[in-house]
Amino acid sequence: MTNSRNKGSAFEREIGKELFLLTGITFRRDLDQYRKSDLGDLICDDPAFPFVIEAKRYAGGGFQAAWWAQAVKAALAADKRPAVIYRFDRQDARVRVQLRAAMECISRGRWSAEDVHLIDISLEGFAYLIREGMA
Repeated sequence: MTNSRNKGSAFEREIGKELFLLTGITFRRDLDQYRKSDLGDLICDDPAFPFVIEAKRYAGGGFQAAWWAQAVKAALAADKRPAVIYRFDRQDARVRVQLRAAMECISRGRWSAEDVHLIDISLEGFAYLIREGMA
């Protein structure tokens, strides 16, 4: 396994643990992601979980459009909402979701892949959306 793959795997485990602490919901790495396309990085043990999560850990730079495209593709295949959790070195983790999906978590509606209004929120804010969306 390469260093970047180790870094990504460690980040996925870290995010799974943090989300458990924030939500009480268990997440695990999807090991099939390396064999099949259109899968997220983390699987929630609760089938009602509304998001497909892509996790990205990089030294620096900016958010990559390809990350979002990957999350949308996996979300459409799973009939869930896309979410990208990312972190750059020496920064807090951030989560990118569609504004509409965030609002629909609270109102329990449907999302559209064409919605281009995206927001970045904290991991704690994402946990709040999860708790509200699954209440």
